[in-house]
Amino acid sequence: MRSEAPGKAVSAPEVTNISPHGLWLLVDERELFLPFTDFPWFREASVAAICRVERPRAEHFHWPALDVELTLESILHPDLFPLVAKN
Repeated sequence: MRSEAPGKAVSAPEVTNISPHGLWLLVDERELFLPFTDFPWFREASVAAICRVERPRAEHFHWPALDVELTLESILHPDLFPLVAKN
């Protein structure tokens, strides 16, 4: 019995910088900027909480300490995903 071929490799995301305006997330050799105006959950968070990001699936990111879950699509196109949380 043979195993199925493995899927596409998924690298771990990494927060590379945090500024007063937002954070940069390295995803598959591409750096994405998440401005606090579009992602307010990170504005008052600790550096440790922001840096602890998980990637359970290729298109899904989770910050367990903040109880924040985002998809790659919502990061790339925040205008298509209106905020539902209160700031």
